[in-house]
Amino acid sequence: MKKSAFCIVILALVLVFLYLPIFVLVGNSFNAAKFGGEWAGFTFDWYAALFSPRNREIWMSFKRSLLVAAIATVVSCVLGTTAAMALNKWKGRLQTVHFGLIYTPLVVPEILMGISLLMMFASLKIPCGLLTIIIAHITFCISYVTMTVLARLQDFDDRITEAAYDLGAGGLYTFFHVTLPILMPGIVAGGLLAFTLSIDDFVITFFVTGPGADTLPLKIYSMIKHSRQMPVINSLSTIMLVLTCLLVGVSRIVANHRPHRHLKTTK
Repeated sequence: MKKSAFCIVILALVLVFLYLPIFVLVGNSFNAAKFGGEWAGFTFDWYAALFSPRNREIWMSFKRSLLVAAIATVVSCVLGTTAAMALNKWKGRLQTVHFGLIYTPLVVPEILMGISLLMMFASLKIPCGLLTIIIAHITFCISYVTMTVLARLQDFDDRITEAAYDLGAGGLYTFFHVTLPILMPGIVAGGLLAFTLSIDDFVITFFVTGPGADTLPLKIYSMIKHSRQMPVINSLSTIMLVLTCLLVGVSRIVANHRPHRHLKTTK
């Protein structure tokens, strides 16, 4: 099939539109000029300023983001794996409703989720803070873990567990030594995806945060509005970009991993 020059040009323009601002941000993090628009030489001074004691609040918010993301990831992996196994094993109207509840956070706008969660916390008289942020992140991370593990279960061979039962293995032993190792790549991929989404989330976190509970995205937004250290923000954003790309790459590698077959069929 002959390639169309028009399609190639459109693709190139789209790629430039999407990635040029990112490259500009990364370049400005090494720019000696305090304000963008001109190149004043290559420097690491802004990275050094980022790690200076006067920017300790940035790293406090970063540790807070890591804590929230870690807790949300662990809880989401447990609940999401359980939900995926239930959706895969049982069918019926109740499971249709269950699937709808799991799938809804994937399509509902984040601003709507943030407002609804804020109204729920206000009605329950729960003060907004680190706890409400963790609950909110678990709410939307469960859906991503569930869908990832559910996709893994589509290729799961039930004859493996049946063989384990025939050999005298109990339910718990079969789950932890047979089912869980096979599902582990999907669980890890879903967990990495949940961690990436949690540590990058801004909209939902903005609605459910409280005093002294700012995460890193909220801190960056505050610095952009009120701080004069824009190059430091560029350096921090570059570091976050690298970490996010690494996590997404690892999750894709794990998700595409295919374990060896444990059971060979015989004719």
